[in-house]
Amino acid sequence: MIIAKVIGNTWATRKHPHVAGKLLLVQPIDPMTEAPLGNAVMAVDGGVDAGPGSVVLVVDEGGSARGILRDPKAPVRTVICGVVDYITSGGGRKKYA
Repeated sequence: MIIAKVIGNTWATRKHPHVAGKLLLVQPIDPMTEAPLGNAVMAVDGGVDAGPGSVVLVVDEGGSARGILRDPKAPVRTVICGVVDYITSGGGRKKYA
């Protein structure tokens, strides 16, 4: 799992019938400094109603992603499974919501 910031929406003229939900572009971040880490990826909103600017918890593994979507046939690897309220790390606390 990774902590990421939603940096944009993605649109598709056609989606696989087993893929429901919004397609969002997420940028992995350092949860305390919000510094970008690595490349942005596309993720399916797993029903948490995330949007641009949200800091989210992302699962990047097919079996877990399909479990979150409750669809064993979904051709999905990366799913947003939560919106982060705050992070506590190293004695510090960062609030997002």
